[in-house]
This record gives sequence, structure tokens and C-alpha cells, in this order.
Amino acid sequence: MTAEEITLFIQQEPWIALAAVLLASFLIYLFGRWIVGRVLVYLAQRTLNKVDDMIVEHLHPYRVAWIAPLVLIYVFAYLAPDYQEIIEKITLFLILWVGALTINALLNAINEIYESSPAYNGAPIQGYLDLIKLLILSVSVILSVSLITGDPPTVLLTSIGAATAVLLLVFRDTILAVVASFQIAANDLIKEGDWVEVPSYDADGEVLNINLHTIKIQNWDMTLSIIPTYKIVEVSYKNWRGMTESGGRRMKRAIIIDVNSIRFCTPAMLEKYAVVDLLAEDIKQKQALIQEYQESTGSHFDFPLDGPQVTNVQVYRDYIARYLQAREDIHQEGLTRLVRDLAPTDHGLPIEIYAFTRTTAWEDYERIQAEVFNHLIAAASFFDLRLFQFPTGYDLTSINLGGR
Repeated sequence: MTAEEITLFIQQEPWIALAAVLLASFLIYLFGRWIVGRVLVYLAQRTLNKVDDMIVEHLHPYRVAWIAPLVLIYVFAYLAPDYQEIIEKITLFLILWVGALTINALLNAINEIYESSPAYNGAPIQGYLDLIKLLILSVSVILSVSLITGDPPTVLLTSIGAATAVLLLVFRDTILAVVASFQIAANDLIKEGDWVEVPSYDADGEVLNINLHTIKIQNWDMTLSIIPTYKIVEVSYKNWRGMTESGGRRMKRAIIIDVNSIRFCTPAMLEKYAVVDLLAEDIKQKQALIQEYQESTGSHFDFPLDGPQVTNVQVYRDYIARYLQAREDIHQEGLTRLVRDLAPTDHGLPIEIYAFTRTTAWEDYERIQAEVFNHLIAAASFFDLRLFQFPTGYDLTSINLGGR
């Protein structure tokens, strides 16, 4: 049949032609769903590349199969002139929302591909994609209302402009979330995978997800904290990313010395301390300085207040510094390593250790810190020092209760 004959047949038998169009649309839908859709899923599963798997999973080929038959029905809606307008509106409405859902699904696939790529550094783009999806849905709603009412979109936009104050109130959280997302991205405040503490929300753990409206944090007790995105720029929080990137985690603890055990070192005490390899050279230098001063003053030398005398707590502090310097798991350069006396308190004299481990892993860090302080606590008695602690039952048994 020629084109003229087909046109004439359609004019003479429009209902038969319409039935043929519906049958063709149904067959196209079946072809798209059962042939094209299944082939795409099959090929995606057989390839080593995971990108096509993510795209197929989110796009839902079975849903996309509706577009071709809907377009065919829209094109031939004139075959039913009494219902043409209704058919065109319904098909356009369905095409519009299938297209909007498909684009949103594609954006989800883009986000998953981005976050699974080796170059992903924890800076999310989901907030921006959520904003695009929100715009797509807003445009779809406006076009749908325009399609149903028959008014042009500009009329609806004018009506929306008159209700701006109401819309600002309704979409207040969304607007604040958009602004906060830009601030977070521009200033590199938080990334997925960061360890953050947000005291006002009792959150302390790893950031799992950042989207337009919420930030999901998995706390170390395995509970989840959900924080509105715009709130994170309003409250105080601590991000431990700097510690992780520096390659060192700080130790900052004090050992408290009983002041009654602090005394000047006698020659015998110095000889005792000199057997420690870490202190041998320092002790020899101190002994030489004391000997030189004693010889220069002769009979005027009065022990212990004359000359460069040293105390046992000073020797202990030097030992701590040498001990930290000898440990390979403590940073020696680039990060601070310090041993200092703090102000004496009613509990005694605190000696603070300020140093950084070479690892930021929590378990390894705690192990190193425990090894350091266990050793230093045990070593204090060698330098004739006592550590402060409140009396316990064992301590009370040594008290003389008047012969009782």
C-alpha cells in the first residue's frame, strides 16, 4: 500500500487504525521490557565493569520501556478526535513523570559511581544532585498543573510569586540546607568518612552520608545520629580529620609525683642512675659539672644548695624525654614532643608528657600510650620517687594505730 492509500484507510476506518496503534504500542512495550530490558540487564551482569551495573540498576529499563509506546499513542491521538485532548494530556503527563523519574534515577547512579571511584576523597556531591532533583520535580509539578488546567506555566509561576512568603516558610529547611551544603563544600568542613564529635547532638563517630537535608553519623557504640545539614554550620563540633591527615595522634597525660619524695641527688644516687643506658652520658656530664664546681669552691662548698645540683625528679624527667626519643612509634620531628612540669597541686607535682604516636589507628594508639605510661609509672620508684594516689585498703594496713 502506498502512503496515500494508508492515509485514506485511516480516514475511512479511524477506530481500526486506533486499535492497530494500541496493539503496536503494546507490542513495542513488550519488546522494550522483555527483549531490550532483559538484554541490557544480562549484558551489565556479564561485564567486569561495575559502572554499567549501577546505571542499569538505577535506571530500571522496565520502567523506561513505557516511553516509546506512550509517544506512539500521543502521535496518533488524532485518530480519536472526540478524545484527542484527553489522550494527549494523559500521555504527556505520563511521559513527563517517567522522564523525570528516569533523570532522577540517573543522578542517583552518577552519585553511586562517583562515590565508588578510586579517586573519591569523601567530598560528597549528593547535596548538589539532590538540589537538581528538587528542581526537576518542581518543574514537573508546574508543567503537570499547567497541562491539567490548560494555563501556560507563566501564569502558575506568577501565582507562585504572589505566594513567595508562604513558599519560603514551607521550604525554609530546604533553603537553609542548600546554603549549608555550599558552605560545607566550599570550606571543606566535613567529608564522608570523617570522625566528628557534635556534643549538642551527642554524636561521636564516623560520617556515613551527607545529603541535602541530613548528615548521618555512626557513633562508636554503633548507634546512628541524624543531624540536619544546616545545623552543622550553626553548632560547635570537632572534626578529627586533621589528626588523621597529620599521621600522628597526640598523647597528653600527666604522672603526678608525691612532692615529699622529691630530693637532691647524692653522689650515690647519681652513681645508681648512671647505670641506665639512656641516662649514662647525661649523668656523667652532671657529675663532672658538680665535681668542677666543688673543686673551684673548696671548703666553701655546702651540699646540697651550692653548685649545679640536680634533683631526682629532674633526672626522671630527663629519662622520660630519652625514653620517648628512643621509641620508634613516637614522632621525633615535625610534631611536638615535650616533657614538662605543671604547677604543683594539692595532689603533688604533675609531669606532663606531650607527644604524638606514628599511628592514628585507635587500637594501636591506645596500646602505645598504655606501654609508655605503664613503663614510666613502674620506673618512678627506681628514681626514688613516689606517685600520688588516694589511700586504699592496702595503704591503710600499714598505718600504726597506736599499738593496736
